[in-house]
Amino acid sequence: MILTQCAACTAPLGLALGKKCGRCSTRYCGPRCQEQHWKEGGHDKLCKKIKKAGGAEQYYADEKHAEAVTVAAEACAEDTQGQTCYIYTQALHWKAKEGLVRGCACRGTASFAHASCLAEQAKILVVEAEETNLDYKVKDARWARWHTCGMCKQGYHGVVRCALGWACWKTYLGLPETHRLRSMAMNLLGNGLHYAKHYEDALSVREAELSTRRRLGHSEDTILAVQNNLASSYEILGHMDEALRMKLDVYSGLLNLHGKENEKTLIAANNYSSTLLGLQRFEAVKSLLRRTIPMTRRVLGESHESTLKLRWTYAEALYKDDDATLDDLREVVTTLEDTARSTHRVFGDSHPLTWGVEDELRQPRAALDARETPPSSASA
Repeated sequence: MILTQCAACTAPLGLALGKKCGRCSTRYCGPRCQEQHWKEGGHDKLCKKIKKAGGAEQYYADEKHAEAVTVAAEACAEDTQGQTCYIYTQALHWKAKEGLVRGCACRGTASFAHASCLAEQAKILVVEAEETNLDYKVKDARWARWHTCGMCKQGYHGVVRCALGWACWKTYLGLPETHRLRSMAMNLLGNGLHYAKHYEDALSVREAELSTRRRLGHSEDTILAVQNNLASSYEILGHMDEALRMKLDVYSGLLNLHGKENEKTLIAANNYSSTLLGLQRFEAVKSLLRRTIPMTRRVLGESHESTLKLRWTYAEALYKDDDATLDDLREVVTTLEDTARSTHRVFGDSHPLTWGVEDELRQPRAALDARETPPSSASA
């Protein structure tokens, strides 16, 4: 997370409360905690080191980035054994001494890279776009390299996404608060933490991002996107009512801004339906998705990630409903089998969406087999 807590007692400070160390900007809730941290918390030994690194926020981001890169390389070690980085063409990074990662849908040798090489590649592309004053469409495409593979065009996931999130944040956190790249980096960090299942930390970053963007007067479109991410954090931490309210606000807001067939609106419908599903409001999910899935297929395509997720959610709503019929169960299995084939083809075997659909398919398939097996065959 970014620094929104007292370094001594971890009390929440938000983005404005408390005081800072005059030398290194480490944050405290008050003079008592600052004095205690100096005398008993080891800050007397770290203060100069933190200042030399660029201040508390930079020092902390550098430390967390190094940890995240190590975790990502260790998690990918089995897949990357004996391979080399497609960018640097070596197995071990010459400077960072880090191992390789694999976090997209590329096949073959293009699957493997150092997280630091991916980050450096993204950084260079963004610098070129900013310095040559390219249009926003090109700038956005360059920025996407922080979270999306430039070859297979699929997003990085899991601990690799988290490592890149920290790399991005430590690169841009020193910019003025009003600079768009700093806000975008905070967004990327929150998403990376979420992908790596650091949900409490993701919540803290997303709350800070929403507060910052509101204070700076960012557009309604942007605020809705940040609220959607924040609602996902609420949901996964069990704050279901708050998550549902916020996701409905986001969906309604995007409907008003862009209409029902806009990509952002369709993605918001998917997010809202997943929360309804978590609350077991099956009829509401089915009603919404029967209207939304045909539009999503037409607008985004059969193989788009949102289309596949919507079909998965719809199948879950059918299967988990106690009133599900035999025909419903057959539709569930057919839908999930077709979705699983698509996720394998588009995202590869190692993507979380592929695992999730395959895992979801087991129970309804077994239930369908049991219900379609004649009693005489079962007894025999």
